[in-house]
Amino acid sequence: MTGKERDRRITDLGTLKALAHPLRLKLYRGLTIARVATASQLAEQVDEAVSLVSYHLRKLAEHGLIEEAEPQSGDGRERWWQPASDGVSIHDEDFRDAPEKAAAHTAASRLFFEQRADLYRRFLDERAHWSEQWQDAAESSESVLRLTAAELSELNREMLALVRRYEEQGRTADAVGDTEDRENVAVHTYGFPFRP
Repeated sequence: MTGKERDRRITDLGTLKALAHPLRLKLYRGLTIARVATASQLAEQVDEAVSLVSYHLRKLAEHGLIEEAEPQSGDGRERWWQPASDGVSIHDEDFRDAPEKAAAHTAASRLFFEQRADLYRRFLDERAHWSEQWQDAAESSESVLRLTAAELSELNREMLALVRRYEEQGRTADAVGDTEDRENVAVHTYGFPFRP
């Protein structure tokens, strides 16, 4: 971890709405992957005008989701950005106390899911272009378990701890320049109750 706050917990409606904008969420994800970037670099990634991207970056900054970074080049005209924390977390319990908050949380959760699903769809469309090693390593599975709410909470904590261990391993390797054969890897997990 980089000394930044780990998974800043979003508890206010304004910050949730700021992040729950399709372009802002893409920019936040892109910035999280790049760790530092300019509006121009991010605009190229999302295929939008630099002025529009700059506007949305400023909105994310107003809510403390991103912040200015140290310049990465000698060009003083460039404004560099970085995430203000090593991720964010959003919990249902923080948005249950008013219908407007609950509706905003549901809308945000749907947007997050749709963008994650789009990312996976893109992988499926491009899978044949990845090496056989990466194709074999990629996984998609579903498990149907019979658990209590407490057991589901414990399972989620254990899975998150495992993912964070691998995240730290990757960051450490990046820090010492061991980037060969490393790719960005998305890990999505959903644990939720349902009735047939």
